[in-house]
Amino acid sequence: MKQPERRNFIKMGLLSSALVPLSSGAKYVYAENREQLVTPKETAGPFYPITPQKDKDFDLTRIEGKTVLATGEAIFVEGSVVNTAGEPIEDVTVELWQANAAGRYAHPHDTNPAPLDPNFQGWAIARSGQQGEFRFKTIMPGAYAVSSSWSRPPHIHYKISKRGYVELTTQMYFQGHPLNQKDLLINRKTESEQRLMIAKKVSGEGGIDTYQYQIVLEKA
Repeated sequence: MKQPERRNFIKMGLLSSALVPLSSGAKYVYAENREQLVTPKETAGPFYPITPQKDKDFDLTRIEGKTVLATGEAIFVEGSVVNTAGEPIEDVTVELWQANAAGRYAHPHDTNPAPLDPNFQGWAIARSGQQGEFRFKTIMPGAYAVSSSWSRPPHIHYKISKRGYVELTTQMYFQGHPLNQKDLLINRKTESEQRLMIAKKVSGEGGIDTYQYQIVLEKA
């Protein structure tokens, strides 16, 4: 697949989602006599992992059996999954995938000429703890061009699921990144919805930046 075809592949996902009204991926849910916004839905994109891999733990900076670490800026993401009443949800399946530091996915359909990183895990699956918490270490994903006028900001894809709740696919963005303001996907959301999709930067641990992110699920 050549680069123009890659761009069309990504655009197809945007156009198909544009067939429904703006902000249709998020909704207000009444809980305990108050409204709470559910984390907005977003496209999974064309690069959902399809190549089997053994190592899918929550340290994406290293691959089991290898000593060399992934290239790029290491970061921590501290997350939690709650219901619309703000109560933590235990034992949620949290799946995530992302581009490497150069902006390329380890996916056969990604023809980005940026290099692959053989030491970057790129895909993780785990479960939330008793307080709905999850934590992982990864590399700040690189931005990449979709067209001459559109570059996707750094983002991480999530698929969140648990019996009794509506499965959620979404994307997490990073606070303060300048490309957020120009991204065609995130700017289809309202300001309130955007805030639910942007991880907040907090004090780092051992010189590594940490981002906090909360996911709100709706009961089925």
